[in-house]
Amino acid sequence: MTAQDLIAHWQTTAQDAFDTAEVLLRSKRYDHALFFCHLAIEKLLKGLVVKKTNTHPLPIHALVKLATQADIALDQQQRRKLEEITKWNIQARYDSIKRELYHKATREFTIQWMATVNDLFVWLTNQY
Repeated sequence: MTAQDLIAHWQTTAQDAFDTAEVLLRSKRYDHALFFCHLAIEKLLKGLVVKKTNTHPLPIHALVKLATQADIALDQQQRRKLEEITKWNIQARYDSIKRELYHKATREFTIQWMATVNDLFVWLTNQY
């Protein structure tokens, strides 16, 4: 796979993850929608790592670390948003703390964060 193929793969799968998050939101599966929001941003960042550094992204889920690997300058607000979104990956994967995300993921919380993730998605996409 060429670097361009990898970049296209990350972009395509990021869009698929975000589309899935929207379907899950409409289905009232709020915790799962947030998990797929995380996946969408993670995939965009991994594609940007390939594009900007011509290296493979680290096999991690920490969004701030991936942004750093991609040489993306974050302001404090963006950093805080990525830190919050990263929590959804951990909270959705591990049963011992899954309840925390389930209780946090109300309709209102999820709608608000879907809008935030959409803004980040557009911002990151524009860096391609």
